[in-house]
Amino acid sequence: MGQILKLGERQQERDAAITPAHLAQRDFGSWTDAVEQVASALALTAIERDRNGGTAWVERQVLRESNLLKLAVPAAFGGPEVPWPTIYQIIRRFAEVDSSLAHLFGFQHLQVASVTLFGNPEQKASLLGRTVSEGWFWGNATNGLDTRTTLTWHDADGDNAAHFELNGIKSFCSGATGSDMINITAPRSADPADRVFISIPTNRAGVTVLDDWDNLGQRQTDSGSVTFDKVRVEAHEVLGPPGTAGTPRATLRTLVSQLILIEIYIGNAQGALLNAWHYTHEQGRPWFTSGVKRAIDDPFTQQHYGDLRIALRGAIALAESAARDLQRAWERGDALTAEERGLLAVTIYEAKIVAARAALDITSKIFEVMGARATAAKYGFDRFWRNVRVHTLHDSLDYKLKDVGQWVLTGDVPTPSIYS
Repeated sequence: MGQILKLGERQQERDAAITPAHLAQRDFGSWTDAVEQVASALALTAIERDRNGGTAWVERQVLRESNLLKLAVPAAFGGPEVPWPTIYQIIRRFAEVDSSLAHLFGFQHLQVASVTLFGNPEQKASLLGRTVSEGWFWGNATNGLDTRTTLTWHDADGDNAAHFELNGIKSFCSGATGSDMINITAPRSADPADRVFISIPTNRAGVTVLDDWDNLGQRQTDSGSVTFDKVRVEAHEVLGPPGTAGTPRATLRTLVSQLILIEIYIGNAQGALLNAWHYTHEQGRPWFTSGVKRAIDDPFTQQHYGDLRIALRGAIALAESAARDLQRAWERGDALTAEERGLLAVTIYEAKIVAARAALDITSKIFEVMGARATAAKYGFDRFWRNVRVHTLHDSLDYKLKDVGQWVLTGDVPTPSIYS
């Protein structure tokens, strides 16, 4: 796998020579070289892999070897504790070239955040410490609206110690395939928000990861189903406190997740715009009545690029502002108030709505500046729109907009839930 990273290094050098600096200014601090090597390695086969679907085994290993899976682990447990704004920018960078692997990378850090927020001191020391020392890749089975799992307590019986038993199925389990550890939720009542988080090895007896993900976008996120058949869960493997019923700090998990989605939208939009830029320069043709010889001099092409760039910049500005606000809330710890958490939610919802609209628009309209020949399957330009179209359906944008409008009119902040 190291050979893939070496190829990525060479590709990185070529990319640096041709990427328009005024459209893609990137700086990830001390992690810049590692990030760019991975991004370039992912780009090598992104179009073909998107076409084929399935599991990106080689590329997942590239992420493992990059040392980037531990970024969100707090320093107290051996991690680099990289600030969230930097992690989000890395997610965006990966989504420019490979939205599926950006998704897996982002959800890795969401699982780390889940343990950080919900685990007790002993659980965090073990799970986060081993994430660093053993290079764990985390998967998830936490779909809150899928309540088909049950967690039942069994008292000690003879030589069999007391334990929980997990049964059922979960859908949309991104990253479960090939993961070392998996976070799972199980309901405690009819309320989807009343649930517990469980962290166990993915290869635990009774856990079966199904290869049943075949959607039009996010083709290699392995977001299929996982079944649980009499899976033994020890008491110390159940995390606490509960997320949406816990402290304002504990409810930050949902907002961490929402910003991951935002950066995947923006990364796809930026990737689409950069690909369109190269195509227009290298293969674009001006309209025959334009009176110009180069596509980049066509006035209507210039107008379209102006609109697309402005939409993208607006989305980036709101996303980066929201990420800085999230970092401040994260650093507040248990001092974070419900009102502060609610105002952060409004800021993130605003960013999400703008990013979703911009990404859907940009990934579709790039074809208007490239022309009919750009729809050839060999280019794979359609993958950006397909990825965004699938991802923006993760949860209702209408209800995010409603929450923002409610706050504007009444000053009431959103109530924490599994999606808000």
